[in-house]
Amino acid sequence: MFDVLGIEGETATIYRTVLSNPNKGFEEIREMTGLSETVLRAHLDRLSELSLVRLPPGDSRTFRAVGPEVAMKLLLARQEARLAAEKKRTEDVRLAVESMVAEFAQRSGGAVSAIEQATGIDEIRDRISLLCHEVRTEVMAFAPSGAQTVENMEAARPQDLELLERGVRMRTLYLDSLRNSQPTVAYATWLTSRGGQVRTVPTLPVRLLIVDRETAVIPMDAESSADGALFLKGKGILAALCELFDSVWQRAVPLGDVRDETDVHRPTAVEAEYLRLLSDGHTDEVIARRLGVSPRTARRMAAEVMEKLGARSRFQAGVKAAQRGWLTAVGV
Repeated sequence: MFDVLGIEGETATIYRTVLSNPNKGFEEIREMTGLSETVLRAHLDRLSELSLVRLPPGDSRTFRAVGPEVAMKLLLARQEARLAAEKKRTEDVRLAVESMVAEFAQRSGGAVSAIEQATGIDEIRDRISLLCHEVRTEVMAFAPSGAQTVENMEAARPQDLELLERGVRMRTLYLDSLRNSQPTVAYATWLTSRGGQVRTVPTLPVRLLIVDRETAVIPMDAESSADGALFLKGKGILAALCELFDSVWQRAVPLGDVRDETDVHRPTAVEAEYLRLLSDGHTDEVIARRLGVSPRTARRMAAEVMEKLGARSRFQAGVKAAQRGWLTAVGV
């Protein structure tokens, strides 16, 4: 029942515990839940971010849960604000891309540039299918959504096979988190066995498809790629997007390899990316989406990073990470 409030698992259990036992101290809550200090602090931080748990004025040692009715009103207000922000960001992206394309076209002396829009998942798939049917030499893709569904992979298999059998070079960048999904790993392994190339990185900036270095497809809304897509042409904008792809590809790890992360005194690539996103002010939900993991996994990652740093709060973790140079870790 608490998933509608944005919490699940252990976080929901802690919220329920604080709700049923008002004005209990940290140690009392820890004894009730049986969680470690670091893990409990991470969950309480999360509940505080959602305004579901707060400290009473003048008393920093006890916690009080906000009732579900009030919490629901707060949640709805946040969701409404988020929807308004998403709508504005979508429009800003569209205008920015149009402006960029126009600018590059002007700089290139009137070279032909175009931007076309497709809306709805069916139209987007039809346009991409036609585009792939016409590809001559190369397809490059960012796939930032983490583990893929079996249905989507099986739907893509005939088209991918047709391209590879025609000798088209296929390079795909996935998130490191896909390595935890056996079906996705199996599909990526199948791609490489047929001649495709697959690499992974901790995060990707946006979903991207580039065909023959002449046409690019990006979502109108980075958070919901099914809502609409922009099909871009033009030497300037394609040069920039191809350079972006190539730079990320160079630092990515081939699917069959494993990152060298044996130094316990340094963060893993994913941990370093988590810290960078946290320092940028992103919420657990956004960080989870960028890393291609569940919010619960992101919160567990927070607890592990805090424990590795010896930090008692996320703020302290950020300070210690900066002091150790973890926010500029090599390979991120």
